[in-house]
Amino acid sequence: MVSNGEGPPRGSAAAAANLRRRRTGGSGGGAPAGGAASTMLQFYTDDTAGHKLSPNTVLIMSVGFIAFVALMHVFGKLYLVRS
Repeated sequence: MVSNGEGPPRGSAAAAANLRRRRTGGSGGGAPAGGAASTMLQFYTDDTAGHKLSPNTVLIMSVGFIAFVALMHVFGKLYLVRS
């Protein structure tokens, strides 16, 4: 390495080796390999805070909302007051 803290010149063999070493290091003090996956999985565990809804409840509420909006459109067309 260069004494002023910079890496080897870009495009050189030393730079390629340095990049390979950083990508495959694993224990270089960075994040663990599965860090992002474990963070995403905490949203789907029973330990998370908040209101718990089953998938069936969400499906029924979604279909109900779509039906309500469709009915509002129909009623708006039927009872449109022209001035």
